[in-house]
Amino acid sequence: MTKAVFLDRDGTINEEVDYLHECHKMKFIPGTKEALRLLKEKGYLLIVITNQSGVGRGYYPLEDVERLHRYMNELLRENGTEIDGFYCCPHVEEDKCSCRKPGTGLYLKAQIDFDIDLKQSYMVGDKVTDILAAKELGCGVGLLFSGHTISEEHRMQYEKYCYRNLLEFARAL
Repeated sequence: MTKAVFLDRDGTINEEVDYLHECHKMKFIPGTKEALRLLKEKGYLLIVITNQSGVGRGYYPLEDVERLHRYMNELLRENGTEIDGFYCCPHVEEDKCSCRKPGTGLYLKAQIDFDIDLKQSYMVGDKVTDILAAKELGCGVGLLFSGHTISEEHRMQYEKYCYRNLLEFARAL
């Protein structure tokens, strides 16, 4: 079994853009490429788990999301790393599917696909919903301040697991 860092996409890896699906609008958050390379050097698989309700709302097709993910990996390979797997929930909240975060469906699929030891793994994101599945699955967590605003209540609740950005998390791991 191997260990992994499950990563949210928007606000964690790349700058937050509502319904990001176009390659030319994607920008990595400063320090992200270095953070991802460092996590790989520490022996972690990098698995992106992302909710993409824009697909379910009919704003863009799933193929656009897949194209964006290939583009992200092209840029990351230039920096000596890459994401090992992208898992995307295309549903809207009202669908109440098990694959939409904070549901565990996509994490469990990745666990099977990559033979991941969840107890040695982490879930990292910029919203509390990105890390809620960690408790159920037994993973460590990292809550980042690089995207969405985190309430004071959640800052206090997760203070031992809070980081300014992905690079700070990677260095602390």
